[in-house]
Amino acid sequence: MYAIVEIAGHQFKVEKDQKVFVNRLDTEEGKKVSFDNVLLIGDDSNVTVGAPAIDGAQISAKVLKHLKGDKVIVFKKKRRKGYRVKNGHRQALSEIVIESIVASGAKKATPKKETKKAEPKAEVKTEAKKEAPKATAKKATGKADDLKKIEGAGPKAAEALVNAGYDTFAKVAKAKPEELSAVLTEASSRLAHLVTDTWPKQAKLAAEGKWDELKALQDKLDGGIEK
Repeated sequence: MYAIVEIAGHQFKVEKDQKVFVNRLDTEEGKKVSFDNVLLIGDDSNVTVGAPAIDGAQISAKVLKHLKGDKVIVFKKKRRKGYRVKNGHRQALSEIVIESIVASGAKKATPKKETKKAEPKAEVKTEAKKEAPKATAKKATGKADDLKKIEGAGPKAAEALVNAGYDTFAKVAKAKPEELSAVLTEASSRLAHLVTDTWPKQAKLAAEGKWDELKALQDKLDGGIEK
């Protein structure tokens, strides 16, 4: 028996006891995880196709370890402009092993819960509407820092960080490079190659107003990467 399932934004053809490398999962190593977005299940000559997913189907797996993929070098150059940018990227991955493929019987009881809690949901919506003006007011104040001052972060990367909540140097400084890489990868595949290893360090200097030290550090960088 085999199945085609969507895991972390990508589709995989899997079988029982097969090991698969997927984008980094939030599950700890050694723990089990299940995926219910099963698009197709094949068993000998019987093939079941979902519309788009198969109702009740589920793939159970176990997270073996977290690791990083092979390094990919992206080099950009513009003729006669003196423009050269070299970036390296290692994708954060998780190795999982498929333990079981269930074709049916994994249906969720979510519809019953929704009918019982219909009134509280209506209250949450009203509260969200009341809070909406506050959120727009914060954006209108323009308190977001100019994250483009971070070496290696262009306008698109800075916009992706702001949209994800990392709108100040202080927030970027407290984040881990893996978190920033995940934000960029989710925002656009064109940003997945950016290396964020030095971004928190640069953001900390910028947040503390140490611009001279920041400039000295950036002089040693090449596209945000330490030479």
